[in-house]
Amino acid sequence: MMPPPEVPLHFSETIPKPSNVSWSGRLLRRPEAGAIAGTAVVLLIFACFAEVALFTLPGIISFLEPAAQLGIIAIAAALLMMGGEFDLSIGSMIAFGGMMLGIALVVWGWPLGFSLLFAFSIAILLGLINATIVMRTGLPSFIVTLAFLYILRGLSLVGLKLATEGATQLRGIKQHVEPDSWLVQALSGNAFEAFFLQLAQWGWVDTFKTGLPKVSGIPVEIVWFMGIALLAGYTLKQTPFGNWILATGGDAVAARRVGVPVTRVKMTLFCLTACAATLVGCMNALDFGSTDASRGMLKEFEAIIAAVIGGCLLTGGYGSVLGTFFGAIIFGLVSIGISYTSINQDWFKVFLGGMLLVSVFINHYVRQRIMEAKQ
Repeated sequence: MMPPPEVPLHFSETIPKPSNVSWSGRLLRRPEAGAIAGTAVVLLIFACFAEVALFTLPGIISFLEPAAQLGIIAIAAALLMMGGEFDLSIGSMIAFGGMMLGIALVVWGWPLGFSLLFAFSIAILLGLINATIVMRTGLPSFIVTLAFLYILRGLSLVGLKLATEGATQLRGIKQHVEPDSWLVQALSGNAFEAFFLQLAQWGWVDTFKTGLPKVSGIPVEIVWFMGIALLAGYTLKQTPFGNWILATGGDAVAARRVGVPVTRVKMTLFCLTACAATLVGCMNALDFGSTDASRGMLKEFEAIIAAVIGGCLLTGGYGSVLGTFFGAIIFGLVSIGISYTSINQDWFKVFLGGMLLVSVFINHYVRQRIMEAKQ
């Protein structure tokens, strides 16, 4: 078997590093620098204006949970952006994936394992359809997936109404699964409950009068978020496939010439975004015991915001999983932390828009400096 062809190094690693560049200049060229600095600034602001409860264990869990749900899809979206494409259908895919799981469980009476396999198989199929249309027609992925945003949202409405005889919410999911099933425990509820109970007995965490800990465990979304971030970061930085992603997004034509399987890379990334959205949809369905057509509304834009805050360029070929991780943390911290202050919560959307605009300016500046250094 022939060895795999040599592919370009990571885009960030091709940047000249002259000896006269200061450490601060080198730091600013890191794609995650803006997100880490932004997280530090937001933490400092809340340290000054928020209630102390925000920084207790229950407060930290409260903002990490929405950050984790967003982060799971944001990391997948960031990898796709690094590969030079967008997927605006992931928000609708959360509702659609949850509906597929719910129908298989409640309406068809399938066991949980087969229902999950069915939901993720549909997700992979839709990812392949998106990728095939983009690759075969040359249409911008922004337009193709925008169309699927509406198609999947509409199919979720139609499917739920057919399954429930007119309602847009399907209930009874918890009644069709075994609560002690390892699949249920892996996708819903809290992890490490026995450990937190032991911490309560030792007096290391706050407890109720009954002696039970106020935080019974870590929500599984957070565990998945951490695991996915570590796996994605390792893949991007330490594997040939990570090189292929950045080479594909940087210059697809040049990447093909050196043997990068551009089509296969993009198809894989589209499937990953669909599966990440389905994972969040299934988690929500099992946690709440129901699924509805409005789940995941606007999450596609929030995921892109987190990716851009994390250093991903809209032109592809550059970005960071670590930066996206902190971008999602910023979102969760602000969305929950603002309720611990006297600030009107209506300012949350203003903050997100401002963060997006500032991040785009920073990324554009970094891109210009990089291109100047390469000349």
